[in-house]
Amino acid sequence: MRRKIVAGNWKMNKTVPEAVELSRRFRELFEADHLEVDVVLCPPFVHLVPVREVIEGSRIALGAQNLHWEERGAFTGEISAEMLLSSGCRFVIVGHSERRQYFGETDEVVNRKVRRALMSGLTPIVCVGETLDERKAGRTESVVERQVRGAFAGMGRDEIARTVIAYEPVWAIGTGVNATPEQAQEVQRFIRQLIEELAGRDVAAGLRIQYGGSVTPANARDLMSQPDVDGALVGGASLKADSFYEIVRAASLAS
Repeated sequence: MRRKIVAGNWKMNKTVPEAVELSRRFRELFEADHLEVDVVLCPPFVHLVPVREVIEGSRIALGAQNLHWEERGAFTGEISAEMLLSSGCRFVIVGHSERRQYFGETDEVVNRKVRRALMSGLTPIVCVGETLDERKAGRTESVVERQVRGAFAGMGRDEIARTVIAYEPVWAIGTGVNATPEQAQEVQRFIRQLIEELAGRDVAAGLRIQYGGSVTPANARDLMSQPDVDGALVGGASLKADSFYEIVRAASLAS
């Protein structure tokens, strides 16, 4: 059985003192209740080391929200996989819809970033998902297929097996409107079928696929009880320790 994985994407929120307090409070809640769930905190870059110091020695992993595809160089404002590793990161979010929408990331760019993460020993959380217009036009599967194939182009089964996928319908991110459990399951089953085609049945059976998009304590268990929903990539609800803990708890109950 695939172990659930819940990641909190803090996006561009919190000061350093606030980040330290949030991670401290969440660690207290999480460690008081021995839940069999993998948890990743993904704060802004400037918070990585302070948050690492708070969660060090716990079962909580550290993740970043982005990386550059080059190892080093004259790329002002960017951050490398090696920098993330030296800050204590084990995971990195790649291809989030906000990166695609606001910063022009293409499927080719996502592919290069996934490759760099894997080469460096980071686990990429690869985001895919359709916009509302694309869903209304009946293009959900074609868009998601393009993004999945693009992200993993040129990669072998062993590389694909070392990733996590997050299905995040763009129309549900930060809108308060989440996909129904049935909608999430339908697309995530489709993604798993694509992975079987790309990397084989064993890899597809073991690969974890999260759902993201207005995940809350109220809907988390129903979403993660679906057979192909292996966790959640949580945005706004991860900015409060209590609500994020309840989502992690829901993941445990859904296992």
